[in-house]
Amino acid sequence: MTDQVKGPAAYFPSIEKKYGRPIAEWQQIIRDSGITKHMELVTHLKTEYALGHGHANALVAHTLAEGR
Repeated sequence: MTDQVKGPAAYFPSIEKKYGRPIAEWQQIIRDSGITKHMELVTHLKTEYALGHGHANALVAHTLAEGR
């Protein structure tokens, strides 16, 4: 029996498929942005890269939880 991925990482396969970039690349974009606040990062990804809110939120939450 395999463990089901939960939390923000559950979105990762669909993010990679829909937007054509690996998660590591999205995380680097977040780290390189110079933005530190969660919702400002979400807005940045939505505005600059046309990500949906849920996908942007998942990427930001996961990246910030790792300590940027």
